[in-house]
Amino acid sequence: MNTLSASTVVILGGSSGIGLETARQAAAAGAKLVLTGRDRRRLDAARDELGASVATLDLGDPAGLQRFFADLPAPVDHVMVTGGGPIYAPIAEMDFDQARSVLDEHLLGSLRVARECLDRVRPAGSLTLLTGTAARRPGRGLMLAAIATAALSAITANAALELAPIRVNAIAAGFVDTPLSARLLGDDLDRRRDELRATLPIRRVVTAADVAALALHLMTNTALTGATYDVDGGQQLVPG
Repeated sequence: MNTLSASTVVILGGSSGIGLETARQAAAAGAKLVLTGRDRRRLDAARDELGASVATLDLGDPAGLQRFFADLPAPVDHVMVTGGGPIYAPIAEMDFDQARSVLDEHLLGSLRVARECLDRVRPAGSLTLLTGTAARRPGRGLMLAAIATAALSAITANAALELAPIRVNAIAAGFVDTPLSARLLGDDLDRRRDELRATLPIRRVVTAADVAALALHLMTNTALTGATYDVDGGQQLVPG
């Protein structure tokens, strides 16, 4: 089992939510941080809090992504990709331009990052991808989220073979109590929290700290590669 002490950890989407909490835990473990995000104000706040190097980056910008990795000190030890949340819409109401953009960022963006890792991540380092659990059960409005979830697991398994000995894993998060969840649910947030506390086997809501702890484990446990790990508080065990 390795540690993160003196390791360089790159978190794409590290200025808020799960990415920021992962950065905090990695910093506490002694890692050097490189964080990206779209919002400069949040990036600057993360830089000031954690002493991280920061860069403005849109995962939907292939040229910008390539420049970012080319400018990294080589080799880095671990890369994590978070990014924006999914969109929820039934087929009849789907905006296909928006759908194409989301799938490009989530799926092709992950492939682009994986390719850049070939030259920038040390052997036995890691790439961790973040997705959701929408593919577990079909539901109205979940089409795009389910496609992205299922496809990312396939990307993870195949990339683990092609990038070896770099390790590649994915985290499939259920509902996580983050600012993104608050924006998506709005006035329905408290009702959803109460529902999960009553029905989840863990009897509490999953937090960004829970997901971050798993991310650090995947970075440091050198026996793990090619798999998708659920962190949902047992949500998939609850009858729909």
